[in-house]
Amino acid sequence: MVRYLSLFALIFSVVAGFGSYAEASKPSLLGTFGDWRAYSFTENGNKVCYMAAEPKTKVGNYTSRGDVFALITHRPAEKTRDVFSYITGYPYKSGGEVTIEANGRNYKLFTQNETAWAADAAADRALVNAIKAGSNMVVKGVSQRGTLTTDTFSLNGSSKAYNTISKACGL
Repeated sequence: MVRYLSLFALIFSVVAGFGSYAEASKPSLLGTFGDWRAYSFTENGNKVCYMAAEPKTKVGNYTSRGDVFALITHRPAEKTRDVFSYITGYPYKSGGEVTIEANGRNYKLFTQNETAWAADAAADRALVNAIKAGSNMVVKGVSQRGTLTTDTFSLNGSSKAYNTISKACGL
């Protein structure tokens, strides 16, 4: 239970854009679909919906690492959807890149601190479509200490989780 409370706090802070907790409600679990969970919450009176998963395997020569999550977020009031973000559990190497292989295609993300994002809405959509259609996703990045990590995610349930967050946000 404690692990899931920290999961909520971590995901909530990233999805809410590090905004004030007083302006946003606690995330509500919409359902668990295979290896993905779907959530929604209200921020400044607007609904936000997201899905999250943790890697099945984490490989790297590190001594400690925080929580790792892949997320897809919809913010209809801001006219954004399919925003992919990746929380890696360590600070990335400055100016570093993250590579993702999903459904036979490769994607590059830019990094800041412990998070990586796609460059634009078109890249987000392409990556989200690959996640919904694929069976696994491999994410590689380098920490600020130079440690290469390789995280492998199951995409089992990602389409159902995506459909759930899209319906919950009226998309």
